[in-house]
Amino acid sequence: MDIPLQGARVALQGFGNVGDAAARSFHAHGALLVSVADHTGAIANPRGIDPLLLRAHVSAAGGVKGYPHAEAVSDPDFWATECEIMVPAAVEGQITAANAATLRARMVVEGANGPTTTEADDILGERGITVIPDVIANAGGVIVSYFECVQDFSSFFWSEAEINEKLDRILLDAFEAIRGVAAQRGVTLRTAAFIAACTRVLEARAVRGLYP
Repeated sequence: MDIPLQGARVALQGFGNVGDAAARSFHAHGALLVSVADHTGAIANPRGIDPLLLRAHVSAAGGVKGYPHAEAVSDPDFWATECEIMVPAAVEGQITAANAATLRARMVVEGANGPTTTEADDILGERGITVIPDVIANAGGVIVSYFECVQDFSSFFWSEAEINEKLDRILLDAFEAIRGVAAQRGVTLRTAAFIAACTRVLEARAVRGLYP
């Protein structure tokens, strides 16, 4: 999409395990965290919010509300944040038909499970906003859990650098496969993910049978 991370504006809903890690990762790659919302409220600073300072505030105050280096904004204003990347990383059903029309992001990256309703998904598609579905965007934790199982069974352990290299390869390969299906079929990335998943299950069933 020709969106350089350096200087890209990011709006983030949720500042727990996923949101905090996402904020620090974006910040490390030069992106600008311009708005953050959680259960206590929403804050914004067009000049950027330091995720490490925000993390310290959240640890002390229990939420983003009252963060001194940004101003408080309403929930509707948060969803209307002008940005390149919107990351819903809280709970499901947050982007709805009511607020999907107000989003001013070029891309939605689903850090939570099912944060976009079906109706909102259609609206975003019609508006040309790309949605990176949860099945790809937040799959890292499940993949690394699988790595842990493999290491435990074999009693052979990898370094953190090796884990990250394997994770990157799996995620990139999976994304390229889904993007290829999306381009070939003329569908969204979410629909392409369903097509790819169902195709793999049916191919495996054809080879192995229903009860292997």
